[in-house]
Amino acid sequence: MERMMGLDVGDRTIGIALSDPLMLTAQSLKTIKRGSLDRDLEELKEIIAEKGVGTLVIGIPKNMNGTIGSQGQKVITFSNYLKKRLQVEIVHWDERLTSKFAENLMLEGDVKRNKRKEKIDMMAAQNILQSYMDSINNKNRRNENEQP
Repeated sequence: MERMMGLDVGDRTIGIALSDPLMLTAQSLKTIKRGSLDRDLEELKEIIAEKGVGTLVIGIPKNMNGTIGSQGQKVITFSNYLKKRLQVEIVHWDERLTSKFAENLMLEGDVKRNKRKEKIDMMAAQNILQSYMDSINNKNRRNENEQP
């Protein structure tokens, strides 16, 4: 079974999370520093091949009213670049408040400021991926319960 990988794409970094083999839980994997598009692509390709990833779940930052702003457009442009070059399914997922949620968790855990900056993107990617997997698993459970 192929795994899923969640991405929190920023201007300077990409937070990465990976599903467990059963696709029940998401774990933070790493944060990569952005370089050129080709360098970012190569680093993602290596992880995809090494971890057996079949689906990328890319967080799309939306405004609170659901519209897509300039940062969301940048992420969609990057996603379209990946779509043309990777042999995996790409899913866009609403990432509103995932970075804020990750930061709040670290504040509660008393994580030092310099460590928070380092980990926030991969924790946001973990939240993106986990919420996507939860929605799929909940939908599957509802469908199983509806069958006679």
